Amino acid sequence: MNRQIKLIWDFRGPNAKKTAEHHEIHLRDFLKMNAMENHITGVEHISEFHFIAFLVVEEEQIKDLRDRLKPHRGQVYSS
Repeated sequence: MNRQIKLIWDFRGPNAKKTAEHHEIHLRDFLKMNAMENHITGVEHISEFHFIAFLVVEEEQIKDLRDRLKPHRGQVYSS
C-alpha cells in the first residue's frame, strides 16, 4: 500500500469551527468534480480557537493536489 498524506488547512479564531466545516464542503465538491473517490475528508478540533479541515491522499498525488488546493501543511496519515 502506498503511503498516505494528510493535507491540512488551519483555521483559527472564534469562527474557526464553522470555517473548517465549510472548507470541508469545498473539498468534497472538488473530489466529486474531479471524479476522485475513496478519499477521506474531515474536520478536527485542535483547541478552542483552532480547527483544521483535511483531505487524505496518496503520496503520488501530492504534487498536483498541493499546487491546485494550496494546503497550509501536510503530514503522513496513519488511520
